[in-house]
Amino acid sequence: MDDAWLQYVAGGLNAGAIYALVALGFTIVYNASHAINFAQGEFVMIGGMGAVSLVALGLPLWLAVPLAVAGSVIVGVLVQRLALERAQSGGQADVVTLIIITIGVALFLRGLAQLVWDKRIHSLPAFSGSEPIPIGGATVLPQSLWVLGGAAVAVLALGWFFNRTLYGKAMRATAINPLAARLMGISTRGVMRTSFALAAALGALGGVLTAPITFTSTDIGVMLGLKGFAAAMLGGLGSFGGAVAGGLLLGLIEGLGAGFISSAYKDAIAFVVILAVLFFLPGGLVGARRSDRV
Repeated sequence: MDDAWLQYVAGGLNAGAIYALVALGFTIVYNASHAINFAQGEFVMIGGMGAVSLVALGLPLWLAVPLAVAGSVIVGVLVQRLALERAQSGGQADVVTLIIITIGVALFLRGLAQLVWDKRIHSLPAFSGSEPIPIGGATVLPQSLWVLGGAAVAVLALGWFFNRTLYGKAMRATAINPLAARLMGISTRGVMRTSFALAAALGALGGVLTAPITFTSTDIGVMLGLKGFAAAMLGGLGSFGGAVAGGLLLGLIEGLGAGFISSAYKDAIAFVVILAVLFFLPGGLVGARRSDRV
């Protein structure tokens, strides 16, 4: 039983790290625009499918991965520039309108991806072998360590960017008071573009890290996006620490639930979490703090 617990926890942390990356993307865009970007899951898909395509073309994995992430960043900036910025330029777009636009963008990106690629499931080679590694009473794949390590590096890099760099602090100031930020000469449009670029990079990173384990397809963005949103809600929408904590906790709940109850209910757990948070803990575990806003 102890070994089973450890195995379920290890699997849950692996999934939770991906959910945390997606949740961070939701949080960054939410703090910049106060809207929920339901196209966030599609950045995960673009990153994974892009890396698979580049490897199939003969590029080495070490080059295909950053190029796939860069491609997703370009898509994220284009989404903000061509869809959201145009809607906001007239000053008439409210939050609900922006959310509806992101849903439409998600549907468009998924349909376009199915035309560019196909609906089949694809795999990406593991970064450093596939021989399981025994850790305590559990065994983990080397790729799982890449997932956890990549997520940790991304979180630390974001913390450094927002707390140590001038532009990161400008982004936080814009979220706290956009009008005051504009009066101080900060480009709020630039902040929005950077927010979408960072969100797309985080999503794509999650896509390429998890592709060797769970595989990838043009349809994975829907469920991963919903689970990332559930993680952001669980931790507290608008909180960076809450997004990370919510992602890891959701992964653990999902892993233990699938192990001790039934794997058939694995995907339903995220929806149960969303309903539970809305009914009993609207602010999430941490709650949104204005000082955390990007």
